[in-house]
Amino acid sequence: MMNPYAILGVSERASADEIRKAYRKLAKELHPDARPGDKAAEERFKQVTQAFKLLSDPEQRARFDRGEVDAQGQERPHFHYRSRPGAGPGQRGPQGRFEDLGDIFSDLFAAQSAGAQRRRPAAEKGADLRTQVTVSLPDAVLGTRKRLNLPGGRALDVTIPAGMTDGQVLRLKGQGHASLSGGPAGALLVEVKIAPHPWFRREGDDIRLDLPVSLKEAVLGGQVRAPTLEGDVEVRIPAGASSGAVLRLKGRGAPKAGGGRGDQLIRLLVDLPSGNPELEEFAESWRLPTGYDPRRRFRE
Repeated sequence: MMNPYAILGVSERASADEIRKAYRKLAKELHPDARPGDKAAEERFKQVTQAFKLLSDPEQRARFDRGEVDAQGQERPHFHYRSRPGAGPGQRGPQGRFEDLGDIFSDLFAAQSAGAQRRRPAAEKGADLRTQVTVSLPDAVLGTRKRLNLPGGRALDVTIPAGMTDGQVLRLKGQGHASLSGGPAGALLVEVKIAPHPWFRREGDDIRLDLPVSLKEAVLGGQVRAPTLEGDVEVRIPAGASSGAVLRLKGRGAPKAGGGRGDQLIRLLVDLPSGNPELEEFAESWRLPTGYDPRRRFRE
């Protein structure tokens, strides 16, 4: 058996409280109820239990430190242990020793030791379980359902409420790790990540979209189809629309905290074909109107 200090991950100068805390942590992680069928964890659990059993007894710990007993608490050759005067069978030595191993298990797992009835402490809640789910921007804004695959082969369908923002966390009570002491299960904490969208971007409660339009559509105006989170709609382009002009679709954005929804803001971008002789000929012959200067604002 390895050195009991190394098994518990503490130094040889560790205090009684440090040893107890190290054992509690390892026991919770390795207990067979927490890892059913895991033979390696079961063997490791036995090792940490034996290590704690040795180091939790101040007399045995001192004898181990002096080399009088081995890691199993067995007498080493050439050493003979003489108990202190007045220390009868079952009695312990110095003041301030740990509670015995059974008390630790009673605290951790609310169990009975060797059939003897022990006072059961209040059952502790199981640990929380954390995971992530990635959704599209439309699904985050409008709401959806996602199936999560959790540790242990468990699957769970989770409702993503409408209006979720990137990094927001859903707390699902009772869907976390089971309690080791008979208490309620912990919570499942689901962090929602929103995948970048190729067209839409969210700004507060509004959704923004850049919509390319032809030169003819910008000059003469007309009806064009534009995408929204809920499908394509017809929008009217006003005649003489400049690149950068913004159209507003009321109520097509994200849900607001106080009710209702934001808007979808559509920025028009005039898109010109490259290498078009007719358009180049038109541009050569076109004359600027008197007083027209597209960069006048920079000189005012």
